[in-house]
Amino acid sequence: MTAEQAVKQALAYFDSGAFQQRLARRVAQPTESQRSDRDEVLLHYLDHDIGPQLSALGFTLHRLPNVEQPDRPFMVAVRMEDPALPTLLSYGHGDVVFGDDENWRQGLTPWQLTEEGDRWYARGSADNKGQHSVNLAALEQVFAARGGRLGFNCKMLFEMGEEISSPGLAQLCQQHQDLLRADLFIASDGPRVNAVRPTLFLGSRGAANFRLTVKARDNAYHSGNWGGLLTNPGTQLAHAIAALVDANGVLHVEALKPDSLTPAVRAILRDIEVGGMPGDPQIALNWGEPGLTPAERLYGWNTLEVLAYTTGNPTQPMNAIPGEATAVCQLRFVVGTDWTRLVEHVRDHLAQRGLGHVEVTFMRGSPATRLDPTDPLVTWVLESMQAASGKKPALLPNLGGSLPNEVFAEILGLPTLWVPHSYPACGQHGVNEHMLKSIAREGLHIMTQLLWELGEKGPDLIARHRAHEGGQP
Repeated sequence: MTAEQAVKQALAYFDSGAFQQRLARRVAQPTESQRSDRDEVLLHYLDHDIGPQLSALGFTLHRLPNVEQPDRPFMVAVRMEDPALPTLLSYGHGDVVFGDDENWRQGLTPWQLTEEGDRWYARGSADNKGQHSVNLAALEQVFAARGGRLGFNCKMLFEMGEEISSPGLAQLCQQHQDLLRADLFIASDGPRVNAVRPTLFLGSRGAANFRLTVKARDNAYHSGNWGGLLTNPGTQLAHAIAALVDANGVLHVEALKPDSLTPAVRAILRDIEVGGMPGDPQIALNWGEPGLTPAERLYGWNTLEVLAYTTGNPTQPMNAIPGEATAVCQLRFVVGTDWTRLVEHVRDHLAQRGLGHVEVTFMRGSPATRLDPTDPLVTWVLESMQAASGKKPALLPNLGGSLPNEVFAEILGLPTLWVPHSYPACGQHGVNEHMLKSIAREGLHIMTQLLWELGEKGPDLIARHRAHEGGQP
């Protein structure tokens, strides 16, 4: 059988409605990892939905404990056809964010797949059940087309806690490196650049959350009796934030700016248009680092966002000077950023501006990652995607958001290639989340083509990748 025949078979499967039926069964399971009463549902998803599909493809299943959060387990599935063949590691997460049932628009529910035009509405349809279902379906089609073979070795890692920051995932990858050993990583999460353009991204921006606090006194005091005599923490905190990021969103902490927006990266990003599609918010062209395009600001630079700000009682304000103010901020950053010293850099920056009394507390963070865009594997995936879709795919050095990519890129040492099957206006993490049928079908076409080619020329691809790595300074 040829690649064209395998793809034709895969699209016939999709058009038969079988893919939609499987996705409908999966999204009907309320796998909300943020809720403590969903433990059994989360286990059921792995054991009775994902597991049987992989077992039917000859995978050996390993249910592995989560040392950090035991009720959010892992599953690793392994199919080794020949030690001489390359090994692919892929990934998916079966957990979702809160359903937020009562706020979906009339006629929709998060736990029932509802079709309207090109949209399939349901929680998890885009993040991530729909995306890993596309990839598993592509594996099935290649397996069937080759008469019970893939042509490469394959390992699948599923977690059930991605939406709560993947507790235990790093430890799992550290403790089970032999089990997870592979030659390359291909998976799907996050959005494309837009709904019509297939996209490949090579890593993700990092994210570091930190808290700013100004605590002046234990109590609030009447603003008429004490106004003008007592410091106002809310006012002071506003000035602290303004010292870090100005009214136009420009980051002013020089030590937290990246050094990785090279001419080569800028050349890649010149091909990327951000926004402008139906459902996208209006971009503020004068917001953020001056002199950069929207694509460079999103994928090649750092941003500091204020996520929450509280002083006094916002719901019932009183005529009183508050005793304390606090804000939660977030730095989204690319590779080449000294983020591990974030607290030190922020404290020094504020102290130099007379705001040394502002407390800075690190909350959590994850590193930025990026595969070398000149790696031969990148060229192969882009060429395969273009052959499958008939469109020039977008190449992003990294996703604008964050994924647990560091465990694959750094702990497991793999070249990471992400092919998303969603789009920016999909509503993930919000109400009315949906997957586009057109993207799902095109995604199945792309992944079937890609996996078929891996089975055809995998050893040569890995050899070229290793030669490229060996030639790097």
